[in-house]
Amino acid sequence: MRLQDIMSTDIKTIEPGAGLEEARSLMRQNRIHHLLVFTGGEVVGVVSDRDLAQRTEVRDGVAGVMSEDLVTAGPQMTVRQAANLMRGRGIGCLAVVDGDRPVGILTTADLLELIGRGVERPIERSTRWTLRRRGPRDAGPSARHARRG
Repeated sequence: MRLQDIMSTDIKTIEPGAGLEEARSLMRQNRIHHLLVFTGGEVVGVVSDRDLAQRTEVRDGVAGVMSEDLVTAGPQMTVRQAANLMRGRGIGCLAVVDGDRPVGILTTADLLELIGRGVERPIERSTRWTLRRRGPRDAGPSARHARRG
């Protein structure tokens, strides 16, 4: 399954100079937790509800609390790759871009919804063999020693 199959395509954006209350209101109205920060036709960051909860009004507005190191992914990336990327970076969303143009956003809520609906096909667990005729890798040391005797 690919990101284009589960991402949210209704992207909400905000300008870096907007106030924090405006960002909070936009999130509340749309029942979302992330906004892409957009200026001059370019995505420059992301602001989350956690960023806003930790701060009161600041002089720079959204620019003062947004994360500038936006992590992006292509629409053809697999859900597994995206989940591992998000988990590895400790982030709650990925901006899905096609070239330079944002086409969607993937959040942990999207991943949880996918899990809640159930996987469409079972994931096969492969058996990895360590050495020829020695058995599966998950056989513990006692199983390997028992065969030697």
